[in-house]
Amino acid sequence: MLAADDPRQRQLRLLARACDRAGLSTAYGHCSVRVDEASFLVCASRPMGLIAVGEAGTVVPLDGPLPDGVMGEVRMHREIYRRRADIHAILRFISPAVTALAAIGRVPRPRHGFGAYFAPEVPMWRDPALIRSDEAAAGVAAMLESAAGIVVSVNGAVVGGADVQQALALAVFLEDAARIELLAIQTGAEHGPVLTNAQALARAVWDGRVAERLWEYWTQHDPERVT
Repeated sequence: MLAADDPRQRQLRLLARACDRAGLSTAYGHCSVRVDEASFLVCASRPMGLIAVGEAGTVVPLDGPLPDGVMGEVRMHREIYRRRADIHAILRFISPAVTALAAIGRVPRPRHGFGAYFAPEVPMWRDPALIRSDEAAAGVAAMLESAAGIVVSVNGAVVGGADVQQALALAVFLEDAARIELLAIQTGAEHGPVLTNAQALARAVWDGRVAERLWEYWTQHDPERVT
């Protein structure tokens, strides 16, 4: 158990509400932070924007069944944490542009700076069923491999970062990349230029407070933000 006033609980609540403010999720979605090598903390099982000040999340073991009250799709978090020691925060969200692209069987391509973080292309899990079995969750995590995120068919996306700031940034970047891709399709420019792998690698950096500035913006009015 982690006390509700534990710094990791507070960070998780900030991440959840920031996701809602950024328009990345409404009634659905969930986020988590790694606690240690054997467990992680997932947010309360309700709309992320409604998670209250001081409301505790649930600690989930990496081995063993999900605790009572934890949503079934949290299995994806568990499988990703098992495979990716570099990931310390995960955000599962259902955003408009990502979902619209998935509905036509497409994913964003690296056409601009934000899209560079997902070069050469975002992997896509194409089964439209919700990920509520261990087998499906393991399949999503295996398909993610070393990528920053994955589109989960028409059910949104999952991103993983080194901390809550990176996780939020990646979710915002993925949605913006999807917005740009939809514009390219709508304007007949879908065969236009994309970044090369070398260009994307040079652009997808975190120095210069890239994630920190975005975090400050989307948490600026949060009652639990510590300045």
